[in-house]
Amino acid sequence: MSYLGIDLGTSGLRALLVDEGGQPIGAAERHYDVRHPHPGWSEQDPAHWIDALEGAVRELKETYPDFAGLKGIGVAGHMHGATLLDADDGVIRPCILWNDTRAHEEAAALDATDGVREASGNIVFPGFTAPKLAWVRRHEPEAFARVAKVLLPAAYLNLYLTGEHVTDMSDAAGTAWLDVGARAWSDALLAAGGMERAQMPRLVEGSEPAGELRSDLRTAWGLEGPVVVAGGAGDNAAAACGIGALREGEGFLSLGTSGVLLAARDGYRPDPASALHTFCHAVPGLWYQMGVMLSATDGLNWFARIAGVSPAELTATLGERLEAPGRVRFLPYLSGERTPHNDAVIRGSFTGLGAETARDDMTRAVLEGVAYGLRDSHEALKAAGARIDRLIAIGGGTRSRYWLHLLATVLDVPLDLPEGGEFGAAQGAARLGQIAATGADPESVATPPGIGARIEPDAGLKDAFDEGYAAFRAAYPAIRDIQ
Repeated sequence: MSYLGIDLGTSGLRALLVDEGGQPIGAAERHYDVRHPHPGWSEQDPAHWIDALEGAVRELKETYPDFAGLKGIGVAGHMHGATLLDADDGVIRPCILWNDTRAHEEAAALDATDGVREASGNIVFPGFTAPKLAWVRRHEPEAFARVAKVLLPAAYLNLYLTGEHVTDMSDAAGTAWLDVGARAWSDALLAAGGMERAQMPRLVEGSEPAGELRSDLRTAWGLEGPVVVAGGAGDNAAAACGIGALREGEGFLSLGTSGVLLAARDGYRPDPASALHTFCHAVPGLWYQMGVMLSATDGLNWFARIAGVSPAELTATLGERLEAPGRVRFLPYLSGERTPHNDAVIRGSFTGLGAETARDDMTRAVLEGVAYGLRDSHEALKAAGARIDRLIAIGGGTRSRYWLHLLATVLDVPLDLPEGGEFGAAQGAARLGQIAATGADPESVATPPGIGARIEPDAGLKDAFDEGYAAFRAAYPAIRDIQ
C-alpha cells in the first residue's frame, strides 16, 4: 500500500508518495505563476493547480509501480485563499491569495466589530478570507452575487478529488468565519462578514476521511480499489504533522519566504491582541499557535538581488562563527508585518549605515532583523503560556549555519535539524492520508524525525543580542511615525 501527500504551495505543487512505514518512494513537482495585477494584489488561477496535480500524478504513476497500490491521499495548501465558485462549481474570478493585502480596510472594519475577536480567537488580518469576500462585495458586486461556495485552495483540490465541498478545521481556522474553540462555523462571524452558512464547505478533522477519490480519476490514474481522501490541512498544520509537533512543548521554526514560529497546544488559549494566530490543529482535540513574519528569506533574497549575488554567496562569506550585532540595523518589513504589529502598511529600512559599511555588515543586519522579528513571535508565544523546550528548524534558510547560530542565540532556544529525508507539509499530508485510510492513532503515525544536528545558543553573546533586540523593538514606532 502507498499514500500520497500533496503540498499545494504558492509557487508550485509537490506530490510525495510514501510507503506504509512513511518512507518516501518518490516525489514530483510542478510550478506555476502568481499574478500581481496591482500593487498589493496577489492572485492565481485555480486551473493551474489542477494541471500541476495531474502532471505530478502522471509522473508518479509512470515512474513508481507502488503508485498502483495507493490507498489514501492528503492535501495541504497555502491558507486563507478565496476561491469563489458559482452554483455549477465554476470559478468566478482568480483566487485571492494569502499574501494579498488589498482588503486591509475591510479587515480593520471586521476586526473592530464587537465579538469578532472573541468568537474567532484571532485578529482579522488583511490576508484572511473573510475580509477578501468583504472586498469583493464592495468592489465586484456582480461577482459576489454569484458566490455559491467559498473554498480554500486545499479544499478546491479536495473538491476536484472527491466531488465534495469539504475542508478541515486547521485551514478553516484562518478564514475568520470559524469558532476556533468550538471547531464549528460561527453564524455570528458569518453574519459580520455578510456570508451565509450555505456558502461554506462541510467541516471535518484533517485526519478524518473527507470522501473517496472519484471513480473517473481512479480509472484514469490506474487504481483499482477505493482511495480515501483525508480532510487535509493548512500548510503549517501539515508541516507540524510532518515533523511530529502535536503536543505541548513541541514546535518548529520555518525559515522560508515568510517566517513561522509554531507551538503545538494541548488546549485552546487564544491571545488575539498579541497578533498570534490561534488555529485548530489537523488532528482532533488539539490546537496550535504561531507567530508569522511576512519577510524571512524573502528579505535575504531581496538584498541578494540588489547585491547582484545569490543568497548562498551572501551568507557563505560570513562563515559560521557568530559575531555580536553591529551598528547597522535592518527592519524586515518589506511587505508589512503580522506578528506582533498587524501592520500592512509599514515598510523596511536600513539604519546605521556609514562610509565604512561593507556588504557583510548589511548581510548580517538582514539576518539579525529577521531573527529579531522571529523573537517578537517567540515573546508573544511565551506570554500566551506556550512551552517551547526546543524547536525543529526547517526551510531554505536553514542552509546557513551562521543564521542558525544567530537564531538559536536570539531566541535562546536549541534548534534541531532533521536528518536527511522528507519532512514538512507534503510528508504531513501523506500522514493524514494514511491516518484517514487506516484509522491509525495520529500520534503513532505523526512521529518526530531523527535529529542530525543541534545548534545551541551562544551564551557569551546572549546579552549583546538582548540589547540588539531591545533597540530593534524601539525602532518600530519611530519608523512607523515617519511613513
